[in-house]
Amino acid sequence: MSLEKEITLRALGAEIIRTPTEAPSESEESNIGVAKRLQKLIPGGVILDQYNNPANPDAHEFGTGPEIIEAIENTPSTTSRLSSGKVDVLFAGAGTGGTITGISRAIKRHHPNSIVVGIDPKGSLIARPEELNKLDGESASYVVEGIGYDFIPGVLSHDQVDQWVKTDDNEAWAAARKLMRTEGLLVGGSSGSVLAGALRWLTTEEGMMSAGGVEGKNAVIILPDGIRNYMSKPWFAELARGDGQSELAKQIAELLKKP
Repeated sequence: MSLEKEITLRALGAEIIRTPTEAPSESEESNIGVAKRLQKLIPGGVILDQYNNPANPDAHEFGTGPEIIEAIENTPSTTSRLSSGKVDVLFAGAGTGGTITGISRAIKRHHPNSIVVGIDPKGSLIARPEELNKLDGESASYVVEGIGYDFIPGVLSHDQVDQWVKTDDNEAWAAARKLMRTEGLLVGGSSGSVLAGALRWLTTEEGMMSAGGVEGKNAVIILPDGIRNYMSKPWFAELARGDGQSELAKQIAELLKKP
C-alpha cells in the first residue's frame, strides 16, 4: 500500500494494519487473514469484502455500464469519425473482477456481440485458461497495484471475459507516461497496464480479426486510477523526472546558450 493511500485512510479515521506482501492470501498473516481474525475479535466487526460482495459488480452493471452505453449510443457517427453506435470492444483490468464483470453484463445485454478483453499482469493468477499463466514463468512478479492476485475473487465471472492479455510492469509504466505526456491524464500503473494491453490487442492480427477490423469500431478502455495514490512511488518519480533528453529539453538548452 502506498503512503498516499495510508494517509488518506488515516484522515478518514481508519486504523492501518500492515501485513506482509509476500503472505499468501489464504494465510492468517495476509491482509484477508488478518481482517477475518479481527472481525471475530471486534464486537460488531464487518468485512465489506469487495472480493465476494455482489454489490461490487452490481454497481458497475447498473451504474458504470449504462453510463458507457448511453455515451456511445448518443455520439453520432460522422464521416471523419465513424461509429458503429455500440460498444464493440471493452478493455479493463481485473483486480477484484467487479468492474469488468459488471460492465460486461451490461454491455453484452445491450450489445451481444461486444468483445470483452481482460488485462492481467504477468505473475497474477486471475487470467484463464491456466495455460496462459504458465508463460509467465514461476518467478514472474509485478509491482503495479490494483490489478492481479494470487487467487480468483468470487465476484469475477470468467464467462464474462472473452479474451485475456498479460502485461508487465515496464510496458505499464511506459503507457502511463504516454497518457500523462500526450493526454494530460495523471494515471497510475494499472491504467498503464490496461492501455498497454489494449494497444497490443488492437494492433495484432488476432485481435483485429476477432473484432472484424477496427475501422468505425468503438473501443472503451477503463482507466481505473489516478496518480494521487502513487506519487511517492519510485516508479512515478523516475517517470516524472525522465531522462532529460526530450526535444523540449534540448531546445531550452540551446536557447539558454544564446546571449
